[in-house]
Amino acid sequence: MNYYAITDEKAKKLSEEMPADEKLYDLAELFKVFGDSTRIRILYALLESEELCVSDLAQFLTLTPTACSHQLRVLKNNKLVRARRDGKTIFYSLADEHVRHIIGTGMEHIME
Repeated sequence: MNYYAITDEKAKKLSEEMPADEKLYDLAELFKVFGDSTRIRILYALLESEELCVSDLAQFLTLTPTACSHQLRVLKNNKLVRARRDGKTIFYSLADEHVRHIIGTGMEHIME
């Protein structure tokens, strides 16, 4: 193959380091979850508040509890939030430091 700007050696290295198409598809799907402003608002609220229940999130973000629950389910299915039950109330928080980092880095990027 003829490359214009990179050497065959660099092209070979890139080819060897490129993740499988399936992994890249999964990564693209993860970033699609961040493409919804309601989900971003939920994630940001959880970033700042540590933990909130559906009712408080819905009220704060002016969403119906049903709409908020639906978006939380999407976030939970994508391992971006976790749930903790306390009696009849379920509290949501960010899943881990990776999610905090993604949101924080994204905010830094847009504020530049």
